Amino acid sequence: CNQSEMNDFSFHSMSREQKAVDRARKAFLTGRSKSLEYRITQLKNLLRFVKERQMEISEGLKKDLRRSECGTPLYETLGLESEINLAVRNLKQWAAPRPVSKSMMTISDQVYIQPEPLGVVLVIGAWNYPWAVTIGPLVGAMAAGNAAVIKPSEVSSHTSKVMEDLLPLYLDKELYPVVTGGVTETQELLKQRFDHIFYTGNGTVAKIIMEAAAKHLTPTTLELGGKSPCYIDKNCDLSIACRRIAWGKYSNCGQTCIAPDYILCDPSMQDRVIEEIKKNIKEFYTEDPKKCQDYGRIINQRHFKRLMALLDGSTIAVGGENEESECYIGPTVLRDVKPDAKVMQEEIFGPLLPILTVSSADEAIKFINQREKPLALYIFSSDNKLIKRMIAETSSGGVLANDCLMHFSVTSLPFGGVGNSGMGHYHGKYGFDNLSHLRGCLIKQLKMEGVNKMRYPPHTADKLGWAQNCTCTPPTHNSCRPETRTHNPSIGSPTL
Repeated sequence: CNQSEMNDFSFHSMSREQKAVDRARKAFLTGRSKSLEYRITQLKNLLRFVKERQMEISEGLKKDLRRSECGTPLYETLGLESEINLAVRNLKQWAAPRPVSKSMMTISDQVYIQPEPLGVVLVIGAWNYPWAVTIGPLVGAMAAGNAAVIKPSEVSSHTSKVMEDLLPLYLDKELYPVVTGGVTETQELLKQRFDHIFYTGNGTVAKIIMEAAAKHLTPTTLELGGKSPCYIDKNCDLSIACRRIAWGKYSNCGQTCIAPDYILCDPSMQDRVIEEIKKNIKEFYTEDPKKCQDYGRIINQRHFKRLMALLDGSTIAVGGENEESECYIGPTVLRDVKPDAKVMQEEIFGPLLPILTVSSADEAIKFINQREKPLALYIFSSDNKLIKRMIAETSSGGVLANDCLMHFSVTSLPFGGVGNSGMGHYHGKYGFDNLSHLRGCLIKQLKMEGVNKMRYPPHTADKLGWAQNCTCTPPTHNSCRPETRTHNPSIGSPTL
């Protein structure tokens, strides 16, 4: 058989996952995703998909998480639309060569950073906000000019089906294939070579992904979670603080990676905190949250059982109602929780809110620092010095004072973890940069050889003196300053 027939046989013997990656690689190598116009067209198509398919998106989320019709745009698609619009509006600026400062040795040269696509990116999404945390990273990958294999979570199966069926109708299906399935399919994908893997989920799976990525030296972005602390200072408006905490905790039935995982407060405040949160639960979700359309459900029975087991050994102050057949657990507050309680041993990821008492901010800081670095740290206080002190003396993926969750919506902030809560970041330009190679470029001319004599042998004290002067004396010519340069698109590099 000839080479063409052999290639044909080889392709047909591949798994579905191998074929998707192979097609994406071949599509990327055509170079079409490098064109800014093509990227913008694809991003606009993605925006059109989000707007035109609101009904299908909402129906899938209602079946998966019992997300309300109005909850879908609030927690998923409005943020996506904003992210896409930002990328379309700024892509030419993000992708343009970036001038940098020069030294005396490069004063007459072109020195710049050129963002370029990495290649084929694997985006593995999560089930709790399946559009925001699957398509959000995809926006960055597309804007950066990559091909991207999209792997939605099989746990949110109805949403996964919507992605599989409808995204290829709007996007280049070779550059951006959707691969569905469970553990077996994900394992098969991880055997393939990618240029970046972007995973949102838990630490256990993240370790498996890093191990697979290491075989190909593939860089990874890991958006994980952890136990995000929420410290309430005596010096704050407690009613507003508890309203915002209740919203942050019980949205999506507590299945939010940046939900406040537990409260730290003075013992004298505990009763009032409980009463305020109880009042807000009633205000948000009525006397019977089970019947409220804005209160969701646990994703499946496995997670329901996991959460119920976490209640062992803790005292329920509010809620606790549950029904396994419906995967329902009501908004719950736990009081006088001990640091070694079951509910404090893992990220809760559900509507259980433990309260632990601490005698001071010092004790709160010590408690936080004795544990793994969280994805978010929440501080409620009217004392700006205390807020700055807690920021300075702790570490977390992000910090938000006097509110919950809202930092995720600020596209001018990088979103990501640190330590056990993840690595890498995205949103806006941070997502573009994270999924680009920032290529350092120096273009010299074949003249001015006299200046270069200092580097050629034989090496002498005089030449060393010249070199020291050139590296130690900052250039003073205005053309060395990045802000004085212009971008000439005809040659694709900054000019003086």
